[in-house]
Amino acid sequence: MNNTDKFYINGEWVAPSTKDTLEVINPATEEPIATIAMGGKADVDKAVAAAKAAFVTFSQTSVDERAALLGRIIEAYQARMGDIAATVSQEMGAPIGLANAAQAPAGLGHLMFALNAMKSFPWEEDAGRARIVREPIGVCGLITPWNWPLNQIAAKVGPAIAAGCTMVLKPSEIAPLNAIIFAEVMHAAGTPPGVFNLIQGDGPTVGVAMSSHPDIDMMSFTGSTRAGISVAQEAARTVKRVAQELGGKSPNVILDDASFAEVVARDTFGVCMNTGQSCNAPTRMLVPASRMAEAAAIAKATAEQIKVGDPSNPETQIGPVVSAAQFDKVQTLIQKGIDEGAKLETGGLGRPDGLNRGYFIRPTIFSDVRNDMTIAQEEIFGPVLSLIPYADEDDAVEIANDTVYGLSAYVSSGNLEHAASVGRKIRAGNVHLNGAGVDPGAPFGGYKQSGNGREFSKWGLEEFLETKALLGFNAS
Repeated sequence: MNNTDKFYINGEWVAPSTKDTLEVINPATEEPIATIAMGGKADVDKAVAAAKAAFVTFSQTSVDERAALLGRIIEAYQARMGDIAATVSQEMGAPIGLANAAQAPAGLGHLMFALNAMKSFPWEEDAGRARIVREPIGVCGLITPWNWPLNQIAAKVGPAIAAGCTMVLKPSEIAPLNAIIFAEVMHAAGTPPGVFNLIQGDGPTVGVAMSSHPDIDMMSFTGSTRAGISVAQEAARTVKRVAQELGGKSPNVILDDASFAEVVARDTFGVCMNTGQSCNAPTRMLVPASRMAEAAAIAKATAEQIKVGDPSNPETQIGPVVSAAQFDKVQTLIQKGIDEGAKLETGGLGRPDGLNRGYFIRPTIFSDVRNDMTIAQEEIFGPVLSLIPYADEDDAVEIANDTVYGLSAYVSSGNLEHAASVGRKIRAGNVHLNGAGVDPGAPFGGYKQSGNGREFSKWGLEEFLETKALLGFNAS
């Protein structure tokens, strides 16, 4: 891959200010696949200066001009879909089937939805004698994670372009190569110099320099709640806007009138998809206490059929977790579940049989979990499901809401209205009824410590805008 030793600043690939580098590890083999340059404060300053200068003209472009640019970005992205999928699979371990079917297309979808949203967005409206104008907020710092990398990059870049903002992107240093391809896409589309800038680096160095930078007007961050707190603290120094999509511990309420054989199997696999590395994964499955044994048997049988292995094999359903650190974290939390008295139905410690190398995790099912156990409260980010009993629907709602998080929730019932009535009582930004998936045309974001602000479609666009009142515009 080209440009791993450079950053994309002001429309050019340039040498970094430091000599620091970092190996990118393939989690399936534990072998390095590339070495990237790691930046410092001077690189942030250079990228921000380019974005600030570009904002003067880009903020004044018309909606039609920005729509045309987004159209070209979409075309350039489509041309690189195969490269993107292959790269994501290698650097973060997504099975190639998932990378082709979901990881790469997710980014394309957000670009398309941003384009559609801007065409019908109310850029100006009247309120009495005032004209209300929505304008780009300015230079935006974008920090994105490794688990769904293109999804989160495009969910920020698409609406930022649509709004007329300029930006500096710092992707996760764990899976940074896909962002290099994305920068090449932006260049191929003819993005004006300085509008989009890419620098690599870690959170304590580059992330802090961005969050505290006086010339960055907004930070859009996706990642852990711990890191999100740091971004918000640093951003407070210059009173900049912060939009955050953080952690989750999503409840999945299986109501007594649901089809258990279908729903429990479906959602057990759903937890394990992407090796459990999704912030909205339904990792707490709440079932009627009287049906715990039934649900546990279905979940166990489903987990034991999941094919874990080489991400390059089209038949593989889940690959490794992303890193040695993540592997160790998941192992520690599985041990916590055992130590605290949850019943281990299947899976557990160590790698799956036949896999002696790579950060592979056994799909793991715990039943009879109490909601105060560590595995029910901490985000595991691995293929680990906790089955929690409830006494009645009020108890289910209380357990569902007994978490510091509020990103997503899931409710299944034989009756959609029944599911919706329970879903309305759960404090989460997204409630999935009867297996409904993520919808890029709906707002995405969380309550409580799952963050603030919303992404996707017109709601994501709004995050990158300021509202101005031109008083007396309608004097008559």
